Amino acid sequence: MSANSGENTAANPDGNTAANPDGNSAAVDVVLVKAGRTKIRYPARLLADDGTRLVVRAPWAGDAARDFGFVRFERGDVFTEYYWRDRWYSVKEVRDPAGALKGWYCDITRPAVRSGRELVVEDLDLDLWRSADGADVRRLDEDEFAASGLAESDPDAAAAAVAALDALELLAREGGFERLLD
Repeated sequence: MSANSGENTAANPDGNTAANPDGNSAAVDVVLVKAGRTKIRYPARLLADDGTRLVVRAPWAGDAARDFGFVRFERGDVFTEYYWRDRWYSVKEVRDPAGALKGWYCDITRPAVRSGRELVVEDLDLDLWRSADGADVRRLDEDEFAASGLAESDPDAAAAAVAALDALELLAREGGFERLLD
């Protein structure tokens, strides 16, 4: 199911997706952890959880607009966020207040963990952007990743992070995000 289909779903206790009788999605708190500390926490609506992939939707969580030069996130933007329990990344589809697709912002993270109302992901510094038209695909924050020391402190995690970034970039360049997120 695509999170954009308009269906209201949430996870049963067994982790499978099912529609809520009242038509509302379950509330969750997305917790982004970096270097052992909470970087940001924000409320979201759980749209789907099939036991492997979780989908949530939330408005832009920043206090102010953030201009990256290639995209601007601002009040009213809506993020449909895809997380996996078995993959080292998350993909965030970004739309403006009118619903126009801006693009996809991807975080390289350890696999997501859901515990009760919390969805926790550990940011590993690497990011990827793909514009709505696919013309702009760029790797981000490779300098921060190198400076993090992860390659020395946890070489297996560092290798998994780089492999995840490579795989996402390939999908982005080949137009594979739509298949990934359906």
